Amino acid sequence: MIPNNPNLPLLVYKGALKLPKDEPAESIEELLRSNHWGSSWRNGIYPYHHYHSTAHEVLLIFSGSAKVQLGGERGITEVIKPGDVVILPAGVGHKNLASSQDFAIVGAYPEGQDCDMCYGKPGERPQADRNIARVGMPKADPVYGVDGPMMQRWQQEGGRPRPELNYASGEIANLSDEPI
Repeated sequence: MIPNNPNLPLLVYKGALKLPKDEPAESIEELLRSNHWGSSWRNGIYPYHHYHSTAHEVLLIFSGSAKVQLGGERGITEVIKPGDVVILPAGVGHKNLASSQDFAIVGAYPEGQDCDMCYGKPGERPQADRNIARVGMPKADPVYGVDGPMMQRWQQEGGRPRPELNYASGEIANLSDEPI
């Protein structure tokens, strides 16, 4: 079973990136580095449910489109396209349900976090739950920096997660009116 995250919401920023025509992936990687997200990679999203218990993850779409399921088998579906950003707190499941031939993303993790691969199989928990509880807060929102919406939604005084902003509530942040 996919645990999701008991304290931090999944965030989807629709149309958050205005991408250059040439070398959009390089521009995304530069943006991520400037906001303290690293270990970036380019590819797609696996066509099976999986999650990371030891790191948060960001997915930034630069080509094509995909229909993804977020939150495990009972999660939501979302169509993502170039300029969209998906921020996955540790523990949130994700799966590619269908995608265009040219679908491509840049993925990354907050500095200092290394991801594992979990699949919702028996035996992963309770260790995965303990791992998720230990994952620290990123230094900055991967797109908008230290004062970005992710930081506002994921912290309150003292940097503690706000339990009322729970992925299980289905909250998705659409920030298309705040392009970079």
